[in-house]
Amino acid sequence: MKKIYFILSSLLLLVITVSCNNKKYTEVVEVPLPTSQEKIGIGNPDDVKANEGSFLMEKLPYTYNALAPNISALTMEMHYSKHYLTYTNNLNKALEGTPLENLTIEEVLAKLDLNNPELRNNAGGYYNHSLYWKCMGPKSEEKVNDSLTSVITKKYGSFENFKTAFKLEASNQFGSAWTWLIVDKYGNLQITSTQNQDNPLMRNAVIPGTPILTIDLWEHAYYLGYQYRRRSYIEAFLDVVNWKKVGENYDAALRRKY
Repeated sequence: MKKIYFILSSLLLLVITVSCNNKKYTEVVEVPLPTSQEKIGIGNPDDVKANEGSFLMEKLPYTYNALAPNISALTMEMHYSKHYLTYTNNLNKALEGTPLENLTIEEVLAKLDLNNPELRNNAGGYYNHSLYWKCMGPKSEEKVNDSLTSVITKKYGSFENFKTAFKLEASNQFGSAWTWLIVDKYGNLQITSTQNQDNPLMRNAVIPGTPILTIDLWEHAYYLGYQYRRRSYIEAFLDVVNWKKVGENYDAALRRKY
């Protein structure tokens, strides 16, 4: 955008110079660069609607700019209104007329044919992103509930040790992936990762379980703000985790299992 305004400024200067060719001076007119609001028109997440089908888009529980500067408004808008919308529409299309059409997304993930890439990728993309949005929030200072704090401390020694382990797992992933905190079938916490749009609810999961926290490691989740600096994005993500919601996810996971 700056390059465009530089070119416009140069053209304007050229016109003024030509019109004043009989004078002994050149008039220089300063053209201000646009503000960030003028450069990028950020929309409203409430205006984004999926096509009619089995699943609706999970409502974004904050505005696009609510997580800035950790996650930029432009990144959030592109991620939510383009990528997530596409996964939702493609999932509904893939489910139409099949026995899975009226199931919950968790049931779809447990029963889908892993050899069907269209259904596998879009069902995973829909579920993974739906959880990802809810795992973040502008009030990251919200305290983790006592039950989750206790089990994290018991498992990892301290909350900081847990964050270190989560960051290490996420940093060790190559290419498009997700890193998860899950509740396994024994009710224990586990940190694990999956490639592409797979997740721990699918039958091919190395460590199966119920996800309660996830980070999107696809480039579209961070590249506009961090380019190649994925580790900086991982650090920034942990600063906007909605730990209150993660605690609620943990309690819900235990209720479902027991």
